[in-house]
Amino acid sequence: MAEETRLIEQLIDRYEGDVGMLIPMMQDIQAEHGYLPASDLRSLSKRLEVPLSRIYAVATFYTSFRLAPKGAHDVTLCMGTVCYLKGSPDILEAICREFQVEPGGTTTDRLFSFQAVNCVGACAVAPVMLVDGKYYESVTPASALEILNGLYPDEDASEKEDEA
Repeated sequence: MAEETRLIEQLIDRYEGDVGMLIPMMQDIQAEHGYLPASDLRSLSKRLEVPLSRIYAVATFYTSFRLAPKGAHDVTLCMGTVCYLKGSPDILEAICREFQVEPGGTTTDRLFSFQAVNCVGACAVAPVMLVDGKYYESVTPASALEILNGLYPDEDASEKEDEA
């Protein structure tokens, strides 16, 4: 029995096949893998006899669910009113362009997951970016890119600079 099938069978047994427990089942899958693998969602759909579209509707409705593996670092950019007025849209654009990542996404090298949020509650030092929970104050597009490029191991950073 494949490992993914074993996990799904254990979840079905644990929740007695109750479709009303779909969210806890999905939370358990994510706890196991760090995200919701498509193969597990297909198996869950088949085993519970629930349309796959319903499972994806749940997965995309709740922001706590991830459909892709998370990056090694969490990067959060504040887009609240004060940060917005002080330049966060330019920072967002620079990050998206430089790393080919969209808000809510993970870089292809899985170095970081990037999200833009409504507010981080640090308006006095706007614009603000968080990396792994550490606040960076008065960020500019250039300083944001410098911080994020600093996440790369030394050899990767020099290769990245050579590509630019």
